[in-house]
Amino acid sequence: MLAPSQNQSAASAAAHQTWRDDLPLAAALILAIVSALTIAGAWFFELVIKLKPCPMCLEERWPYYIAIPLGLAVALAAWRKAPRAVVVLGLVALAALMAWNVYMGVFHSGVEWKWWAGPTECTGTPEFGGPGGLLNRLQNVNITRCDEAAWRFLGLSLAGYNAIIALALALVAAIGAKAAWTRQAAE
Repeated sequence: MLAPSQNQSAASAAAHQTWRDDLPLAAALILAIVSALTIAGAWFFELVIKLKPCPMCLEERWPYYIAIPLGLAVALAAWRKAPRAVVVLGLVALAALMAWNVYMGVFHSGVEWKWWAGPTECTGTPEFGGPGGLLNRLQNVNITRCDEAAWRFLGLSLAGYNAIIALALALVAAIGAKAAWTRQAAE
């Protein structure tokens, strides 16, 4: 029979091991849930507040659309004790996806602050060409500009907040991948 201090040490080691095993699962669930909440927030600003998204805003949503099902799939894989390589690769893919979104958010913020030029389709003066077909070309003109922040809070636009959220999620995915990798190496 183990002494009380040995029981506590064994219980502590078991709890620590369980926490490490659950970290990849928790990371994947956090990515899926926060991505869904971020998309819900974007839709709220678009549909309720009536802030029309620019083309860059719409592109910045795609990593979240991908992260929701991918995060759930990785969480399911971690929960079902799939090979750790599957969990590690899934979390690395999520980290890379969110890192790409950090880049897009920072780039978009820089376009809004006029630090650099953005895509001509939503930041330049529209080219209407000659008078022939003017009405047809006017139907394709995008009125929502990428270089003008429609809303700011504490000096940051929605693109800035997107970069912060994506950075946090990239870090969560990287921590989860490291925990899964460390567990795999220990086995």
